[in-house]
This record gives sequence, structure tokens and C-alpha cells, in this order.
Amino acid sequence: MKKTFSLFLAISTITFSSFAQTNQNDESFKWFKKTSEVINYQLNKAAQTYKPGKNPRSINPDGTVRLAGLTDWTTGFFPGSLWYGYELTGDKKLAQEAEKFTLALDSIRHIKNTHDLGFMLYCSYGNGHRLTNDKIYLPALSDGAQNLANRFDPKIGVIKSWDFSWWHYPVIIDNMMNLEYLYWAAQEFNKPDYAIVANTHALTTMKNHFRKDYSSYHVVDYDPKTGKVLRKATHQGLTDDSSWARGQGWGLYGYTLCYKNSKNPKFLKQAENIASFIMNHPRMPKDKVPVWDFDVHNAMDTEERAPRDASAAAVIASALLDLSTQVKDGKKYADYAEDILKSLSSDAYLAKFLYNSEIDTPLDYADYYYLEALNRYAAIKKIDSLITIR
Repeated sequence: MKKTFSLFLAISTITFSSFAQTNQNDESFKWFKKTSEVINYQLNKAAQTYKPGKNPRSINPDGTVRLAGLTDWTTGFFPGSLWYGYELTGDKKLAQEAEKFTLALDSIRHIKNTHDLGFMLYCSYGNGHRLTNDKIYLPALSDGAQNLANRFDPKIGVIKSWDFSWWHYPVIIDNMMNLEYLYWAAQEFNKPDYAIVANTHALTTMKNHFRKDYSSYHVVDYDPKTGKVLRKATHQGLTDDSSWARGQGWGLYGYTLCYKNSKNPKFLKQAENIASFIMNHPRMPKDKVPVWDFDVHNAMDTEERAPRDASAAAVIASALLDLSTQVKDGKKYADYAEDILKSLSSDAYLAKFLYNSEIDTPLDYADYYYLEALNRYAAIKKIDSLITIR
């Protein structure tokens, strides 16, 4: 059973009549050109289907679309996908839609009870500012960064993830993704303390989240009074001690961005060790799209029966492409990421729907990191214009 990862990019058939010329005209880039056409078509279609403030998140078991409200942690991914679609294709209609869907999230700037502000604001407002340099996006980004930094406790050395009553001071590996927001805000708003928070969180997470083989736990719960670790567990993986695939991707992505922003060699070493764990894992399928948990074989008869996590694959691909630009021998990372992207761009993943749950259904954050990875790939390969906008 394979997990179809894309909510907006998945279609069964499309006719491709013409492509703009690029500086990569050989057959090996045909998949990329075709994928770009699919992206442009589907994102424009999705932007006309849904209303700002109620963004599509995933597919329910009955085939209906599950929408994300303003407080949902995924709400920034659809606007971010529109921004990445614009960056990839140059279609100005996507930029107009991206602005509309982004600005509808303004009230998120006042949210204080979650670490997910990076996903919610930086993926949407952050990309809007990056691509347009429009100051209209800065007030929300400023408020959100302050609220995220305020969740850091220097005594414990980490940013609190959730305020759920059954945890004491939970920190999830996903939180590594939000550090990019703080690094950026430290520079943009002249708040050097934000970068200190990001560095400290990364160091503490490195100490407490990772095992000797560089796989990670999902959740570490701390004693808020002493800072001692109370429990290491999972909230989404197979078991407390298993290696949840997306969590491994979050860690790889997080330490790569931490090195890029801080140049701390400890972060680079951590990123490369996590990459090695993922790339050399004996249970990584041939198409390099992992099953949803690397230890799932212990609970299922065969690997083929286990749902694939294409969202994890997209995160890993994007992280590896980023890592490839930070090291001298980056080709091995770029090549592995290219293999992932080719798999995700095949009919097995891009053009089919399978409805079970969020383990086996199209997801907005899979779209987002897939699009980010495609943009990073285009930059590395120096691919110019991709499609003809009519």
C-alpha cells in the first residue's frame, strides 16, 4: 500500500502540449517539466475552489476534503504551497492567490499556546515576504516570532511544544522546524536573543531526543521545575522506541537549517549522521519513499502492506538538497533527493488518491515540502523557465 501524498497536485490525466525551453533539455528532466505543468494546473484549480481562512488539509475517509481552520497547525501550508508554485512556475495568478490566502491568517499572530507558529506563519507570511519583499507581511511575522520565543524556558533549554494537560513540558522533534523562523526574525528584527533561543533548543534536543544510531524519539517530556527528562515517548509513531519516518525527516531538516544559520559544526555533524541513518536504513524501500515508521515491519507481515509516508519523503528530499549545498561532497545528498523527487513525481504517488486516514491520504504539508524541494532542485540544477503560462 502506497501513500498518495498530494491533495492539490494529484490528477489522473493531463495533456501536455508544450513546454518552455530550459537550459536542461535532455530526457532526464522530462519528469520535472511534466510535474511543473501539473503543479500549475492543480494549484490554480485549488485556489479557485477554496476560500481564504478555511484551507484544505487532507482527504476524509468518505472522499470529502478536510479543511484547516485558523488555529490548525497546518493552516500555513496551503498559502505556502501557492507561493512555492509561483516561484517554480512564474505564474503571477498564483502569487495573487497566495497573497489572498496568506493575509487571511493575520489573527494567528496573536496565538500563544503552540510552537507551530513557524508552520503557520513562516511558511505563509515568510514566503510572501521572501518573494515580494513587501512589508505588509512583517507585523504578523514580528508578533508571531515574539510569541514563539516566549515559549522558551532557559532553565530547561527548549521551546515548549504543547499545552496539553496530560504532559508536563513536552517537546516534539517537529519543533526543530520552527527554529528557521527564529533565525530569520533575529536578523530581520534585530533580535539576537531569538538566535540564542534557536541554538540552545537545538543543542538540548540533540542531547535528549536522539539515540546512539541517530534516530530520534518523537516526544521528550521535561519536569518544568527541574528540567530533568521525565519520559521519552511517541504521539504519532508506532511505539515509544520506534523511528517514526516523518520525525527523522524533521530532525534532518532542522539540523541542516541550524547549521546553515549558525555555522556550528555540531549541527552539521548531527545533520549528516541523521542523513546516514535514513539513507542507509536497511528497510528503506527501493523507491526511497519510506514506510510511515521504520520499525513497522515488526507489526505487519510485509513491508508492501505498510503505508508509505510520502510527506516524510518530501521533507527528507528538501532537507538533503539543502544539506548538499552546505558540504563539499554534497552530490550524494542531491542524487538521493533527486531519486525521491522522481518517485514522488511518478503516477504511483502524484496521480492517485487512496483514502484511509492521515497515514494514507493526501496531505497539505506533503505538498508544501515537495514544492520546496522542487524549487531547491531547480536552483541547484540551474533550471530556468519551466512552462508556458497562457
